[in-house]
Amino acid sequence: MMQCNFPVTRSEHPGRRAVVVRTERRMLSTTPWTPAIWWWPGSTANTSTRIVFPPQKNPPYLWKPKPARFATNKATPAPPSAAMDMEPGTDEVAFESLAHFRVFKSGRIERLNRPPVLPAGFDEATGVTSKDVVLDAATGLSVRVYLPKAVQEPSKKLPVLVYFHGGAFLIESAGSATYHRYVNPLAAAAGVLAVSVTYRLAPEHPLPAAYEDCWAALQWAASAQDDWIAERGDVARLFLAGDSAGANIVHDMLVRASAHGGPCVEGAVLLHPWFNGNAPLEGEPELAAAATAGLWLYACPGAVGGADDPRMNPLAPGAPSLGKLGCARMLVCAATQDALYVRARAYYQAVAAGAWPGDLAWHESEGEDHDFFLGKPDCDNAKRLTDCIVSFIAGA
Repeated sequence: MMQCNFPVTRSEHPGRRAVVVRTERRMLSTTPWTPAIWWWPGSTANTSTRIVFPPQKNPPYLWKPKPARFATNKATPAPPSAAMDMEPGTDEVAFESLAHFRVFKSGRIERLNRPPVLPAGFDEATGVTSKDVVLDAATGLSVRVYLPKAVQEPSKKLPVLVYFHGGAFLIESAGSATYHRYVNPLAAAAGVLAVSVTYRLAPEHPLPAAYEDCWAALQWAASAQDDWIAERGDVARLFLAGDSAGANIVHDMLVRASAHGGPCVEGAVLLHPWFNGNAPLEGEPELAAAATAGLWLYACPGAVGGADDPRMNPLAPGAPSLGKLGCARMLVCAATQDALYVRARAYYQAVAAGAWPGDLAWHESEGEDHDFFLGKPDCDNAKRLTDCIVSFIAGA
């Protein structure tokens, strides 16, 4: 039984152990939260956002540039052909998050106020050593590997945790300060060998590019080709984790693992997962659902069914069965003030009600917003969340 020192309830489904973890009790029938200002999935702080969606059927942002050698956070100009074909006023802002990014109708993106990319190496505060490994120089796919210091048993192999960052599929990387400063102490606290993935970003590389990159990185980690993983990692204890868009990626990896017969995943942690749908769920802020659906269509312009694409809406008709998710255990985490709370809760309930035979856990942070733990890592709720993740990985 997982112990997190919070109220625990069990599922009534036979053969299933479901743990519900809350910082405080919260009834689903309470008045739904409506955001006063807009935000994007993967943000560490709410910022004003305006959304305008172009009506054109084949907008210029569908252009496909040549693969970049390395991922970049710099502004990307529109291709010459698209720029020449644009009518006056066409290259207007399609949507923006003032502190994070601005996307134009032409497909050009400006990534704003990004945190610095921190170098890999030894971290004195945690005792964790990290290194960068390029998996595909042609596409820029790379990983940052984190190895905690040996404490009591130097020869003991560590569980391997593959982490997928958030950022609405548009921004961030494994090396950004946001995620380096999160995964580094997480590896130390959980005692895991962590593999944090830098995947290609939209709109320059529309989905499914990010999914394909993450699948390749997961297979690489599971194959133990790296000397750190081979010597210190226990790939028989493989875990996946991600926040927001990264948690969406975790779900896609579980679907792929089931369809392809592996790799075998012991546990998956979905932190504030970004799921959506064409129709708002009961209690879901309607405008927030529309805004995030618009972001999805820019990240994945070829989505089948819009926001009801199974990759964005695992509950949509025709989506892969939740009874066949490729892991033995799962922890779904949400924040009560997050506009994605209702979707995360619906996903958890659907998995609990289905035929999936694994152990299922739920953790919610009362009074917190989306990805709060990235911006406030030292607050009490962030520490409780980390403790819960550590206990989940330990199997306690």
